[in-house]
Amino acid sequence: MRVLITGITGFAGSHLAEYGLTQDGVEVYGTCRWRSRLDNLQDLAGQGKLNNLVEERIETPQALASLARPGAVNLLQCELTDAYSVRHLIAAVQPERIFHLAAQSFVLTSWNAPAETFQANVIGQINLFEAIRLVGINPRVHIAGSSEEYGLVYPHEVPMKETNPLRPLSPYAVSKVAQELLAWQYFRSYGLQTVVTRGFNHSGPRRGQVFSTSSFAKQIAEIEKGKRQPVIYVGDLESQRDWTDVRDMVRGYWLALEKGLPGEVYNIGSGVTRRIGDMLNILLSLSSHDIAVRQDPARLRPSDVKILWADVTKFRQQTGWEPKIPFEQTMRDLLDYWRARV
Repeated sequence: MRVLITGITGFAGSHLAEYGLTQDGVEVYGTCRWRSRLDNLQDLAGQGKLNNLVEERIETPQALASLARPGAVNLLQCELTDAYSVRHLIAAVQPERIFHLAAQSFVLTSWNAPAETFQANVIGQINLFEAIRLVGINPRVHIAGSSEEYGLVYPHEVPMKETNPLRPLSPYAVSKVAQELLAWQYFRSYGLQTVVTRGFNHSGPRRGQVFSTSSFAKQIAEIEKGKRQPVIYVGDLESQRDWTDVRDMVRGYWLALEKGLPGEVYNIGSGVTRRIGDMLNILLSLSSHDIAVRQDPARLRPSDVKILWADVTKFRQQTGWEPKIPFEQTMRDLLDYWRARV
């Protein structure tokens, strides 16, 4: 089975690639841009499991088959905002499953670059869907939505079900709603086998430092190495989030295509909420240093989602998925990841 992961160089994409390699009979392909950093794939490269084909000009499935390597991630160049580039990729790989993770995924950046966020998230997905139609294949396609789509949630509306109204509060969230509706429209109009997940917050090793869990962990690691004063700078600590380990999250993505129903939307989360301040306290408890906490106004958003809390009944009943990794272990692994890098 040929599996294509867009955004494979990203946080979740790299973990999904590793998970895919553990599955029998699976060939893993992934996309990157010419300017993509490959840091998140270094573990695979070190194990001899990264087959970097970005310098190759691959015209046909036969040409790709001669270069692809079993048991490795086969990395191909593709610019999702370029329709020709996407058609060329889909024609060569002809995947049976697609995990569409490529996106501009940082909420704060979407306020400063809303048009770029829509170009990457919405136009990129349209190009992918149209390429699938024009090439004439019928893969199962996973769309990685976001809990940010729920936006403004009232106290009586938690935990959040898939039937909750969507009131997005950022350009990023609006773009993810658009992606979800496009998946529904292409399912109804063309029979495209799309399955959407609204992933709640996930963290773990390789999380980008612009996200709160990773920002805090990196600052602690730098303090421990004497590279900064013993002060952590934070944004809003009162908002509540539903965190899942990224390794559990990508296992959920896999099950979404294996057992989920085309045309459906599923929440994936732990079903447990924690204040951002409580998450920080867990990280601080893992260090022997005495560290002060100060608010940085630059880390506050123009409008913020106050609570994200998943009702995952629908997904668990459909797939049998359960999170396995305790949140405290996720935070320990994240902190150790940064300790090894600062």
